[in-house]
Amino acid sequence: MDEIDKIASKHLGKKSNGGLNKKYQSQFEIDENLLVCIPRALNREHDKIKSENLPFLGWDVWHAFEFSFLLSNSYPVTGLLKIIYPCESLNIVESKSLKLFLNSFNFVKFEGDYKSATKKATNKVIEILSKLLKTEVNASFHDKNTLEPKNIFTDFTPLEDSIDFEREDFDIFKQNPSLLQTEQITKPADFQVSSRALRSNCRVTNQPDWGDIFIKIIGDQVPTKISLLKYIISMRQENHFHEEICEHVFKTLCDLLPHSKILVACLYTRRGGIDINPIRISDESLLNEAALLNSLLDLKTPFSKTFRQ
Repeated sequence: MDEIDKIASKHLGKKSNGGLNKKYQSQFEIDENLLVCIPRALNREHDKIKSENLPFLGWDVWHAFEFSFLLSNSYPVTGLLKIIYPCESLNIVESKSLKLFLNSFNFVKFEGDYKSATKKATNKVIEILSKLLKTEVNASFHDKNTLEPKNIFTDFTPLEDSIDFEREDFDIFKQNPSLLQTEQITKPADFQVSSRALRSNCRVTNQPDWGDIFIKIIGDQVPTKISLLKYIISMRQENHFHEEICEHVFKTLCDLLPHSKILVACLYTRRGGIDINPIRISDESLLNEAALLNSLLDLKTPFSKTFRQ
């Protein structure tokens, strides 16, 4: 068992007596000791990414759909907590530990009216996570969607819709950058693609993680669509955290196309009431190039979801 596995397995498959299938015990006070942080540097060794000289900007956007706490009269406030923190943070939070930590709010009372109690609960999450991750964490609470639904994904063409994939062979399920081939394009800003074929495995439990990947490339060369789809599918038996997969893809494309602007966003389906959406970009100007980013990074926007989310 390597160092990451030892850290991340704190809450996975254990009982207090060392057996399996630990039963959940409701908490009646906030317990920040439930949180498990994992140094990003450990995740980046494989790709030779140096934290002091990152080849990208980025954020991890989390949606916790089951956040709940009590008003002073014991009324349970329940809603969606959106959490955002930058990829420059020294640590990431292990997802099950975050779930258990947020669950520890369930029977905790916050004083004041609805609005002020909600602000206090949200600020408490921000305070604890910022300390744990050693970065500035932002969060917002949403108990209803007051915004008009928008399809923020229409700018991205699904690879599966533009390739006759039934005529191709897909038999490589370990990450293989050599699958990628490039071609010249005449309209550099037009390459925006997505795929619903993203699958990898949790590096600790080996359970599958499912998601949609969105890629934007601005440059005079791009991967051929079929080779890009094959590369995405080659993640199928990789064992990594969500953030690692996003950075794997970004780093591979960056190495292949060193003079291009690149955006990679991996929007994973939820597990245990939480979904994780890592975003990596090569250039800050890309923030103005995709409605997808504006929606995900806007704390006032509760949730912009893919079909499967």
